[in-house]
Formats: sequence, C-alpha cells, structure tokens
Amino acid sequence: MNTQRACEIQAVLEGVRLPATRKDLLAYAHAEDASIVPDLQGLPDEEFDRLDAVAELLTMRPSAPKPPTHGLPRPESGKPPGGPDYLTPFPSDTGAVRYTAPRDAPPQKALEQAAKTRGRQKKKQEE
Repeated sequence: MNTQRACEIQAVLEGVRLPATRKDLLAYAHAEDASIVPDLQGLPDEEFDRLDAVAELLTMRPSAPKPPTHGLPRPESGKPPGGPDYLTPFPSDTGAVRYTAPRDAPPQKALEQAAKTRGRQKKKQEE
C-alpha cells in the first residue's frame, strides 16, 4: 500500500478511541467509511496506542528477495587495475616508477610538495 492511501486511512481513523485493538479499528472503520475495512483486515491482532503505528504497518511491504551472491562471476567491465600484473603474484616492477609517468611531475617533486604542505599546516596549528 502506498503512503498516500495509508494517510487517508489514518485520517478516517482520527476519532477512534485509543488504545484500540484491530477489532475496534475495524468496527470504527465500518461505521465511518466501509471502503477502508479491507485494508485494515491485514493488520495483526494487537493493541495500537497510536495511529502512526497503524499507518506504519499498512505501508510495510515485503522486501524483494536479494539475488544470490554465489554462482558464476560476472564479466569484467574493463581492463583490470594494474594491467597484466593484476594476476602476477610477484611482479618485478612493484613500486617502480613506470615509464608512462609524466616527466613534468616526477614522484620526488610530489613528495617534496606534500612535505611543504604538511609543514605549513603544522605551523598554522601551532599558532
């Protein structure tokens, strides 16, 4: 049931004396607006101390079953990260700078820049 319909039913039930059992709600609904009685018949046989609890139960839907997590793997969406070394247990170039690294920003410059930034931040915190 959608939220709008649950709110309409809740509005019809505004005058019911609380706490109310499911039987009380059905009797009140039958006297006020019999069109909502079928919607209320699915409620559990318990005592309700507020109408919000009734609306919450009316809007509850069984969750869709989750797909199984086991089974065949799905195909890859592209090249694996790391290229051909992805499946190599001990690649020879681990940690090495690749020949495709940009020449204008070698790793040493990036490390120096990060150290300068950390120094400025530390000075700022100490002030």
